[in-house]
Order: sequence, then structure tokens, then C-alpha cells
Amino acid sequence: MKIVSQIKLPIEKEMELFEKKFSTSMSSKVALLNKITHYVVNRKGKQMRPMFVFLIAKMTGGGVVNERTYRGASVIELIHTATLVHDDVVDDSDRRRGFFSINALWKNKIAVLVGDYLLSKGLLLSIDNDDFDLLKIISVAVREMSEGELLQIEKARKLDITEDVYFDIIRQKTATLIAACCAMGAQSVNASSQEVENMRNFGALIGTAFQIKDDLFDYGEEAIGKPTGIDIKEQKMTLPLIYALNNASEKEKRWVINSVKNHNTNKKRVKEVIQFVKDAGGLDYAIQKMKQLQQNALDLIQHYPDSPYKQSLELMVNYVIDRKK
Repeated sequence: MKIVSQIKLPIEKEMELFEKKFSTSMSSKVALLNKITHYVVNRKGKQMRPMFVFLIAKMTGGGVVNERTYRGASVIELIHTATLVHDDVVDDSDRRRGFFSINALWKNKIAVLVGDYLLSKGLLLSIDNDDFDLLKIISVAVREMSEGELLQIEKARKLDITEDVYFDIIRQKTATLIAACCAMGAQSVNASSQEVENMRNFGALIGTAFQIKDDLFDYGEEAIGKPTGIDIKEQKMTLPLIYALNNASEKEKRWVINSVKNHNTNKKRVKEVIQFVKDAGGLDYAIQKMKQLQQNALDLIQHYPDSPYKQSLELMVNYVIDRKK
């Protein structure tokens, strides 16, 4: 956790004020809603997304943020939280960051309505303040996230995912929200359209690298020691697996696809698939791709003068690659 505190250091005051503003932005006249949103606020994660908003705003805005930056961060967090609440219902998940999910405690109907409420709060926060430029950034991200999820579901049925389709899915599912945070930070301090676009690309590169790192955990990359194989059990096509399949014989390909589709609960079979992917160089290939994305992201901020915000962003990029979970 030490590295996260280090990243947060130059924006500590902003993050404290943001938490207060974010809490206020959720308030309602309905007691049940307040009880649930209080539960949500008190179980927040590392808050990487608002951190991106503030660090980018400060780096591109000469070290200052404004009310629009706080609103931009709140909109992202409100809408992101809404999508997580809905995701837990869709996935029938009863846990979120180690705590009970809203649907586990208050059932699906209430969870869906709370997600809708948070979504509307995010939209109104922008509309009431005429932040239509900020609203557009997050609205595009939500559209892409939905499309990415549906594309993954469509492709998972046949397991016919090419590397290009894989990158399409993760760009939309995971990278688009981090890209929106970075674009939001720059837009909130009225950076040029070119700069906003560069920051969007910066976020997209980090988000893509983040997802590849997640893929690697499934194969027991040195970080957690033993393979989990959860992605294989869930029939998810990850980059190491796609690379291994692309370089396999027809016979091997049939065996792997059959294993993933029909024997994904057989521990021995899952272990064999993991070993096959490792032997085919799937992990090395994914690590190489991830490191290339990391370098491309760092290149995009090189021309900014040295500052604590730039250093924190560089730390953040490296943390995404080096994290242990």
C-alpha cells in the first residue's frame, strides 16, 4: 500500500476534499438510499480513478485544480460506482473488495435502483453546472464499456477471439474508463483538445497494460506464486492463451478449446492448459506487450516539465505493471 500513498502525496489535500464532496453528491431524501450510499462510500478501494483525474489536471494545468476538476472526479466515481453495482447483479456476485455487495445485502431489485440513482446523480452533477464537455467524456466511456462487455459475451460462446478482438474488448471494458479519467483531468483545466486527446491515449495505454497484468495473474506469474486458472474456468480468452492458440497445431488447438469449453472445472486439465500456455511462450509474449504499452504511456508525458504530479503519474504507470495483486 506504501506505493499508493506515495502516488497520492502531491494531491493529498485535493483527495480529502474530494471525498467530502463525493459523499455530499450522493445524498438523498430517502433514508434507505442514504444508508446504502453510506455503506458504498465507506468501502471504497484505492481510488485510482479520481487520483488520475487530479494528477493529470495538476500536470496539465500548471499545478492548479478548480471546481470543475472536483466535479469531473465525482462524476467519474458516481458513474463508475453505478456500473459496479450493476455488474454485481449481472455477475450474481455477493462480494466486492472483500465486503458484501449491495445485491447480497439488499437484493437485486434495490441494487439495480441504487445503480440507476447513482447514474442519474452523475448526469445531473454535470448538467446542473453546464459541464457538457465533461459529461460527453464519461458518456462515451459508459457506452464503450457496455459494448465491450457484450462483445466479450458474444465471442466467449465460440472462443474465436483473435488478438485484435481481444484488444478491442479490453480497450472498451477496462481501458476506456481510465482513459476517460485522464481526459477528464485535462479537460477540467481547459487544456487544448490535442492535450486532452493525448491524455486520453495515456489512460487507454495504462488501462490496457492493467488488464494484461490481470491476465498474467491467472497463470501464477511470480507475484502470487501459484496459478489460479479462474479465467480458464470462466472460459475467458486472455492474451497468453490467444498467443498460445495462434502458435499451436490443429490437434493442440482442438485439445485446448475442448479443455476450456468442456473440462474447465477439472483441476488437472486446467493445470495442463496453464502449462501448455507457458511452454508456448504465451506469458513472455504478454509481458512483452505489457511493457511496450508501459513505455508508450511514459513517452506521452515525457515532454512535461518535472513536477511531483508527473513523478506520481510515472509511479502510477510502473505500479500498474509491478503490482502484486
